[in-house]
Amino acid sequence: MAFYETVFIARQELSAAQVEALAATLTDIITQGQGEVTKTEFCGLRTLAYSIKKNRKGHYVLFNIDAPTSAVKEMERQIGLNEDILRHLTIKLEKLDPEPSSLMQSKQSRERRYESFGREGYGSFELQAEGES
Repeated sequence: MAFYETVFIARQELSAAQVEALAATLTDIITQGQGEVTKTEFCGLRTLAYSIKKNRKGHYVLFNIDAPTSAVKEMERQIGLNEDILRHLTIKLEKLDPEPSSLMQSKQSRERRYESFGREGYGSFELQAEGES
């Protein structure tokens, strides 16, 4: 079996639960085709670079797939028929990456940055400034 990575963008009007149900439906298609979805990432509602079908935002979902080509083709066919999916991209990989995708890493690093800012706060700066004078 081959390794694939698929990213799709769902309409902004869908709730998070509906996006998860849509992802579960696509996962079922892969498993029925003797494949396996090894990783599913819900990257959340993000602003698009340009308007797609009158949508300015979309829910991003990433799959890492270990499946035969026929299962991936069937999943792509179902994606094309679904009106809730704005765009999708599937690429073939040499090996699957178990680490979080770059979208999730940037989100996590942003959260860590704000956490460290909250711990240090302005207090440490004010203490240094008072001690110097």
